[in-house]
Amino acid sequence: MPLFVLFCVDKPNALEVRMGARQAHLAYAGGFGGKMKLGGPLLDAKGDMAGSLIVMECDDIEEAKAFNAEDPYTKAGLWERVDIKPFKASIGSL
Repeated sequence: MPLFVLFCVDKPNALEVRMGARQAHLAYAGGFGGKMKLGGPLLDAKGDMAGSLIVMECDDIEEAKAFNAEDPYTKAGLWERVDIKPFKASIGSL
């Protein structure tokens, strides 16, 4: 099954929005079991959460877009932008 990377950048000064939706986001992402290969927050220069990086298996890019559309972070209006791209792991393992 193909891999996709979701590179998500928070809106400026949105840490409170992120923290308010964090538990729901983690529960939502955790519900994708074996499809979720890697995920975690991007950090700013101060070490505060400022985005997310997710690597997941999906049938196609539409499934990755659907995952993002239903993500509690998306619904909370956290993202400044989300880039979704196909990914091929060449070094390391997922």
